[in-house]
Amino acid sequence: MAIIFASCSSQQSLQEYYVDNQENPNFISLDIPASILKMDEVDLTDVQQEAVESLKKFNLLAFKKTSENVADYKLEKAKVKEILKDDEFVELMKINSRYGNGVIKYLGDADAIDEVIIYGDSKDKGFALVRVLGKDMNPAHIVQLMQAIQKSDYKGEGLGEIGKFLKG
Repeated sequence: MAIIFASCSSQQSLQEYYVDNQENPNFISLDIPASILKMDEVDLTDVQQEAVESLKKFNLLAFKKTSENVADYKLEKAKVKEILKDDEFVELMKINSRYGNGVIKYLGDADAIDEVIIYGDSKDKGFALVRVLGKDMNPAHIVQLMQAIQKSDYKGEGLGEIGKFLKG
């Protein structure tokens, strides 16, 4: 029985990964309250308002790739992809853009999501991992939230280093 327990607990959780890398100089880490989006100043539909109210905070962790840390980048990227392969993460959509590739996954029941994970990587810049924490979020709310953010004047203020990393 102990062997089974040990093998199940040997994989690092996403939370553990965040904690383990917060002090790593290759990473930029930030915890952001949902209020930073300033959505109270935006004219939202009822559904968009419900989506915004279901948010609590964002945890961002970004690996900034340089010519000196290519091997670390490959290792860390493989670790994250391995964690995200876990069956507890349900895939919502894949992202393929000119900036890179990614995936959006969630934890929880389809109608009561507690955490959305957004992962994206770029061969040139590195990768970013965003945990969107909330209460009883709905998959449809994620789309509504994206539309609401587009309606707002939010340009990444308060994101500091990560804002610069994500923009360019």
